Amino acid sequence: MRKAVAGLVLSILTFFAMPVASANSLVSSIPSAGVTLTTSPGAITLTTASPVLDIGNTVTVTDPQGARVDDGTITVNGNDVIAGLSLLKAEGLYTVSYTLLADNDVPLQGTFTFSFKAPSEISSQSPTPIVTATNPAVTVNGGGGVPTLIAVLLISAVLVFFGLCYYAWNIFKKR
Repeated sequence: MRKAVAGLVLSILTFFAMPVASANSLVSSIPSAGVTLTTSPGAITLTTASPVLDIGNTVTVTDPQGARVDDGTITVNGNDVIAGLSLLKAEGLYTVSYTLLADNDVPLQGTFTFSFKAPSEISSQSPTPIVTATNPAVTVNGGGGVPTLIAVLLISAVLVFFGLCYYAWNIFKKR
């Protein structure tokens, strides 16, 4: 009887001592599932509940015709997985498929979609210089601050060199 009770107590303790298996899950994504974008994102970011391993992950993004538009690069930073994208051109539904691996967990697999509506006109804005009055050392035409400093340092170095040569000549002359 004592052996049976001891076995039952040991079984219960073993059951409660086992670690709880928690499956990893997708917490958020950028772009979000179901969103409609009007500008092409440079990357897809997937955030998970548990940290993701640096190897073995896949993220695939396909356009409405089924062609891959991800560039094949995947960067893992803790719970974030970032997959690079090519420039999106075709309007329609894009599909993101992923398989992410976490330590001691089953692979997290899933898919979601987002829409892309291309702008009617693609234009490139020309850069405009920004001039601030709060930082006088920064000027639009380059100014003279850094070149003047370099010239002063160079002249100082030459003077020190000649001074050391004169000092050394006097030491050897006295011997």
